[in-house]
Amino acid sequence: MEQFRESKLAERQATLKDFFGGNDQKELPGELLRRMFQFEELIKYRSAIREVTTKLEILNDELSSSRERNPIESIQSRVKRPYSIAKKLRKLGKPVTVESISDSLNDVAGIRVICPFINDIYDVADMLLRQDDVKLVSKKDYIKNPKENGYRSLHLVIEIPVFFSTQKEMVRVEIQIRTVAMDFWASLEHQIRYKNDSAEVREIADELKECADIIAQTDLKMQQLRQRMLPDVPR
Repeated sequence: MEQFRESKLAERQATLKDFFGGNDQKELPGELLRRMFQFEELIKYRSAIREVTTKLEILNDELSSSRERNPIESIQSRVKRPYSIAKKLRKLGKPVTVESISDSLNDVAGIRVICPFINDIYDVADMLLRQDDVKLVSKKDYIKNPKENGYRSLHLVIEIPVFFSTQKEMVRVEIQIRTVAMDFWASLEHQIRYKNDSAEVREIADELKECADIIAQTDLKMQQLRQRMLPDVPR
């Protein structure tokens, strides 16, 4: 039994070192171990993702029936890794605690929704926000107002209720809604620039922005073509 306890403690310490990026030669105090176990409560963010994903899938099923096409191409999700959470809290000057996560971070639970056309983005967002258990916390429209580097997407931070065995808790979820073309550019731009601030990468910033603008024009053209071919289809 004692050997089992020592094994579990070693496993927890190894996990915590990975979580905080600790030094192998440095002992980890019990207080940090206690904090680590608190992060098991991140289950509520996974639960919130399931709630929102289900809402989006139901909307997609309904609209694919009434409009004979799917306004949602795909739905991706992730819960921010504990190490990334701790790193961001430290960057904000906040203590690494469960309370700090709820108070300071909006993007622990993240969902990315990929749509065929620009109008679909706003339709999906409007229908989701009309649901009476969805509370809008913030909205950033990087489609109408792109970022300086050319990035385009609609960002929503919402709160939804998650029901547990003994309580209900409001949980925040960040939703990014973009077209296939916007996602294509963002994915490749991320791969090119990820953790790379070299002079060479900075030199191609204008070219990356130009690519984003070309893709945005293509998005608009494709939407216009759809409207010409299907003028009676609701937005």
